[in-house]
Amino acid sequence: MTRFPDPRRGFRRNSMRAILGAALFAGLVSSVAPGLAQNYPTRPVRIIVPFGAGGVADITARIVADKLGERLGQRFIVENQPGAGGVTAARSALSAPADGYTLALLTNGTAISVSLFKALPFDPLKDFVPISTLGTFDFVLATRAGAELKDVASVLKAAREKPGALNVGTVNVGSSQNLSAQLFKSSAGIDFAIVPYRGTPEVIVALLRDDVQLMIDTYAAMKSQLAENQLRAIATSGPKRSELTPNVPTAQEAGVRDFDVTSWNALFAPAGTPPEAVETLQRALRIILADAEVKKRMLELGIEARFTTQAELTARLREDIQKWAQVIARANIPKQ
Repeated sequence: MTRFPDPRRGFRRNSMRAILGAALFAGLVSSVAPGLAQNYPTRPVRIIVPFGAGGVADITARIVADKLGERLGQRFIVENQPGAGGVTAARSALSAPADGYTLALLTNGTAISVSLFKALPFDPLKDFVPISTLGTFDFVLATRAGAELKDVASVLKAAREKPGALNVGTVNVGSSQNLSAQLFKSSAGIDFAIVPYRGTPEVIVALLRDDVQLMIDTYAAMKSQLAENQLRAIATSGPKRSELTPNVPTAQEAGVRDFDVTSWNALFAPAGTPPEAVETLQRALRIILADAEVKKRMLELGIEARFTTQAELTARLREDIQKWAQVIARANIPKQ
């Protein structure tokens, strides 16, 4: 007797294939689901900068924003919100949804603000998630070319011979430059007058007129005067020599062992931002900040492009908060 195939076997085989296929698909979906960053970003991303357009921080942010856009396929838009020591920009970023589509540029000034303001309306360590630094830069200690103060040793000698007679020019009280002068004074164990001005051009004019004998500011701010030999760079503030001024010793090399100031700007996101979005940005920034063109463009601005991990950036922020709190307290600078 002829036997015909049991149609139920084919049905069972097809059913099993369907079940296995569904299971395989589910497994693939579950493996992709945690990596939602593969789809991030799907729309433009804002980077809120606490400085006006055209400044070094603004241009740095725009260089990086353009490169992020190229790598991630969406526009990264820089929004300038200057004022109130960066508080306005930070609050604006924190008022937006923590979805990865609003980022904030925080700086060394943010660490200063923690102790400079009576009631800072946010905690940078708790309310923000670090992504990476974009760049770092040192300050330059400069004297007037042709002046008797030719190096750090002669500055220290003059200050010790006539305590309080030496004038050091910086921008406004509470700025990174101003507090760096306070730190230099205490680290060197000398006494001098710190004279604050509204802007760097005024400080440079005062130095050229010999109203002040030393100034502390960024390399970018005095680049043209240094190139024209109007000013002389006698030291930099970082722990090692800067790429910008490789022939200029650090203050530590020159004998002021505890003086160490490195300013920075960095990208942060509001706390609660999906880790996948943060990881996507980190991967992109690691590549962008190692790019030769980006490094060159930023170096022209006086910034050394630098990627850091979340742990490194958190440690930097925490250390700077503690450092500047001590400097502000020691200098009896009133809270704003």
